[in-house]
Amino acid sequence: MDCGITGLDLISERECDVEVLLRLGYGACSLQAAVSMEDDAKSIGDLAGRRIATSHPRIARRALATSHRRRTRAGHGFGGNITRLGLADAIIDLVSTGSTLRTNGLRSIGTLFESEAVLVGKVGSMDYEARRTLTMVLGSVINARANRYLLCNVAKSRLGEVTALLPTTGSPTVMDLATPGIVAVHALVPAAEIWSLLPRLEAAGASSILTLPVERMCVSKPS
Repeated sequence: MDCGITGLDLISERECDVEVLLRLGYGACSLQAAVSMEDDAKSIGDLAGRRIATSHPRIARRALATSHRRRTRAGHGFGGNITRLGLADAIIDLVSTGSTLRTNGLRSIGTLFESEAVLVGKVGSMDYEARRTLTMVLGSVINARANRYLLCNVAKSRLGEVTALLPTTGSPTVMDLATPGIVAVHALVPAAEIWSLLPRLEAAGASSILTLPVERMCVSKPS
């Protein structure tokens, strides 16, 4: 195996000899410690000396060892019901929304590890060029999904007002149009900001505003 997709938590837990090539921007979750609603524990440090059930014992032991000196017993176990059965005093498990914890009468008292899906490569792999190409292609797709292509027209006299509003990392493209004194502005902007940006652009004098998903755009090669 030269490359693969997995979670950061699995890499850390299994101490895999791989390098992270790219964070993929999905599958975000965190490894959290949780106790029953009736428990008086307030932080991870309060778990000293308690029995903890987890599917990530290595991460748990490393994190707990830095939070307090008293011995904490972290062993394999799954599911929120394990505390209700009296088999453990707390659990350490992956959490995304927290709904499963609440369903099982549990509450989080701290985060031990942040995880998400990542592209990994085998350390020492000889096929460097193929890995670089794969990383570049996937990175382009991720970047496209996180952004929108924005087009609008504006009078040259108000161009500065419009470009000042654009949350871009580089300079936007500005092109003269057939109508004298009017230019077209093209820019790549974060998708999360697009809807709050549109009314401000209109107020600054922009017209014919159009947004496009970047992944739907293509460039044709000359024949």
